[in-house]
Amino acid sequence: MTDIELKKLKDDLWHSADMLRASAHLAANKYGQPILGLIFLRYADILYKQHKDEIEKEYNSLKGSRMERSIKDIAIEKCGFYLPEVAYYDFLNNAPDDANKAKLVKNAMKAIEENNNKMEGVLPKEVYGQLVPEEEPELLSNIIRIFMDIPENISVDLFGEIYEFFLGKFALAEGKDGGTFYTPASVVQYMVEVLNPEAGDKKFLDPACGSGGMFVQAARYMHRHNAKENEMMKFRCYGVEKEPDTVKLAKMNLLLNNVRGDITEANSFYSDPYNAYGNFDYVMANPPFNVDEVVYEKVKDDKRFNTYGIPKNKTNSGKKKSDKKETVPNANYLWISYFATALNETGKAALVMANSASDANKSELEIRKKMIDEGIVSQMVTLPSNMFTSVTLPATLWFFDKNKPNTNKKNEVLFIDARNVFTQIDRAHRKFSEEQIKNLSIITKIYNGDVDSYNKLIDEYNDNYNKSKDNKKDYWKSQIEWLSERFPDGKYQDVIGLCKVVRIDEEEGISEQDYSLNPGRYVGVVIEDDGLTDEEFKSDLKDIKKAYKKLSDESNQASDELDKIFNELIGE
Repeated sequence: MTDIELKKLKDDLWHSADMLRASAHLAANKYGQPILGLIFLRYADILYKQHKDEIEKEYNSLKGSRMERSIKDIAIEKCGFYLPEVAYYDFLNNAPDDANKAKLVKNAMKAIEENNNKMEGVLPKEVYGQLVPEEEPELLSNIIRIFMDIPENISVDLFGEIYEFFLGKFALAEGKDGGTFYTPASVVQYMVEVLNPEAGDKKFLDPACGSGGMFVQAARYMHRHNAKENEMMKFRCYGVEKEPDTVKLAKMNLLLNNVRGDITEANSFYSDPYNAYGNFDYVMANPPFNVDEVVYEKVKDDKRFNTYGIPKNKTNSGKKKSDKKETVPNANYLWISYFATALNETGKAALVMANSASDANKSELEIRKKMIDEGIVSQMVTLPSNMFTSVTLPATLWFFDKNKPNTNKKNEVLFIDARNVFTQIDRAHRKFSEEQIKNLSIITKIYNGDVDSYNKLIDEYNDNYNKSKDNKKDYWKSQIEWLSERFPDGKYQDVIGLCKVVRIDEEEGISEQDYSLNPGRYVGVVIEDDGLTDEEFKSDLKDIKKAYKKLSDESNQASDELDKIFNELIGE
């Protein structure tokens, strides 16, 4: 399937959500559940069909022998799950277009859960009765029929893309509420490119995992870098999410993308289901910002949080302790500490955080100072505004590397200001294009001495330039120039307005800047040359002055006229 064909398929499938929005008896924030549930049913049906002949062949070959096994056990081994006949998508699609269809869908999902332990409680069984309204009982059938358009030879990777596409669409449609479960794919892709996760016997934590997008993008990254299947089998993902409905989205997302891992419903501030301290190779998350209701007594003795220090209010509340429990003034640094302490001795982390945390003072400053002096902060990136559905203000990406203190980069941090690097989606939302992700992430690679990746990217852009038609050649030329002008020969250098390496102890370095981790303090601003001579500039300035004087005179004249009118009205 080509990229164009896949895009058309996604757009056609999204039409089903529009149908649902217009006719179903569902609250605005509940459209996603039934649609994503049907996508899962279609995925299960197609994947099972792709293995069905192999499953039945082995079952029949062992039948009647001492090695006889149930078809269910063989299916779980070959396919990852067993699909009972009542859950076949054809069976559901061919059933009469009436209210009974909702019961059939519920029974299908119930049968899947009963026959597959890892699916227990995951599928949205109870919502489909609302998709057969009395005035349009065939609505559910029409939506089911749309997903029949997904071809049966589609790959697991493409199916995962469809699911992620719908998650992103629902997040946009739901606005702020959608942002609680979905981090825009382009932001996650950039984070993964910088983190550079490796397959194998590795453990990956997201303590605020939402719908599991961090895990999915990490797995895709490793597939793109030719990770072997036996290595991917060893790579395990562990997520924590406190919203029950979002836990279900995440579990389906992992299954649809063939990602191995566990999702636990819990509050990461008060629960530690995976014994996180020092236990993970990778940590990635986009946690909720500025949480102010975390009870201090419940976290003060937890080494996940207190290793670098717990944020505290400067003075105690005026209320009695019996009236009010003391809370952490802002939980941003609880999250930041959690990511740092969850890493093993060579672990790496990437997290999204509110811009304000980069310069936070008081107790937060002391925590940040300890981390910087320890040498684990590797990189800071300021994002453009409007990249998220849940917040319009720009956020900052923090990157940790526990191995960094063992290198010659211990006493420095790479700062990147990406506020002016974005592609506009619509009036209110932005993203990184594929090329922008590659261009930004190559900065990290060449900073770490990886010239080969730079040369490969230049070769890729040259190849696209040579293959493209005239109207696209300028685009690929601009990508080549963006890289080669800023980083000739693939060697890292500071670029004003984009990136700068700053040492902790140098003049005007991090320690002299109150241990700020705000890239804007260090990277600088590009002052564009307007191309004017001194005489041309003076001439333009005279014209501006003349125009200003004219406007000022007109304003004064209007003011005098108003004074006359008021004086006449009040008899003065």
